[in-house]
Amino acid sequence: MTENNANVMNVKDFDYELPEELIAQDPLEKRSNSRLMVLDKVTGEVAHRHFYDIKEYLKPGDCLVINNTKVIPARLYGARENTGGKVELLLLKRKSDDVWETLVKPGKKARVGDRIDFGDGLLKAEIIDIVEEGNRLVRFEYEGIFEEILDQLGQMPLPPYITHELKDKNRYQTVYAKYDGSAAAPTAGLHFTKELLQEIKEMGVNIAEVTLHVGLGTFRPVKVENVLEHHMHSEFYMVSQEAADTINNTKKNGGRVISVGTTSTRTLESAADENGMLRETSGWTEIFIYPGYKFKVIDALITNFHLPESTLVMLVSALAGREHVLSAYEKAVAEKYRFFSFGDAMLIMDLSELQ
Repeated sequence: MTENNANVMNVKDFDYELPEELIAQDPLEKRSNSRLMVLDKVTGEVAHRHFYDIKEYLKPGDCLVINNTKVIPARLYGARENTGGKVELLLLKRKSDDVWETLVKPGKKARVGDRIDFGDGLLKAEIIDIVEEGNRLVRFEYEGIFEEILDQLGQMPLPPYITHELKDKNRYQTVYAKYDGSAAAPTAGLHFTKELLQEIKEMGVNIAEVTLHVGLGTFRPVKVENVLEHHMHSEFYMVSQEAADTINNTKKNGGRVISVGTTSTRTLESAADENGMLRETSGWTEIFIYPGYKFKVIDALITNFHLPESTLVMLVSALAGREHVLSAYEKAVAEKYRFFSFGDAMLIMDLSELQ
């Protein structure tokens, strides 16, 4: 690993070769039929399974932590009121009832005062400010309920590497999605079916729900050579008292906390105190987890395969070690696993704890 001193960590150390044909373009017909690579975070050994086998790696008294955020159909296509020119708008963050921070394409032409028309006037927007990174604040005008109009006009904001059209909007949504607010899905949760979750509950495994609204920053590449200079995007999270109690009791009783996804992980690690204990809380997190980080809450992680040089590969490397992770990714490429949002899953844990 390229480390001249404690303040340098090279982004190239988190790179790997990925053939483009391994980027999954469509979800599988059945969610839990995806493959599951099991990585022992201590030894680096891997096993090749299917996601429905996940129950074999869970024990009564464990706690599975899921992110119940819901993806909003955040991509809107409209036209400029003055010229009729086409405009694409992506909702990023709600600032107040009708004001949103957005990404506008084409951006250079999007000036303060410009007005955009969507759905033949069903929804109108005015650009009221330009904020950091060139994002635009827009104020929407409409009659009725914004969410219903958005559901009618908006499209799912699939990541840029997915080029196929999504036939069923619900497939970019977990089966337990509850609270509107995400511009991207917490994809590790896409593998669960309601039946599988019910079977896991019946085994005596606790399920705790937290919320983190996933922003598009999750796809933002690390543009600095030294990882430690990267500034993380900010995302809103909530932990209920019920979830905090469930997770705290699991830890007190010697159970393991298994996080479903990097978003649940970032929520727990942001919300916990120094002893790894949680309480009811909400706020914005910019937590950046990379090798050297000492986890306070989670023992194991269910996750997908992430983009080369991404902050998510760094988070996974913090849990299992960079060498173990990159070696596992190499094996995943050789075994033709499916990568990214609609791809296969990985379970990272200390397998000796199952003995």
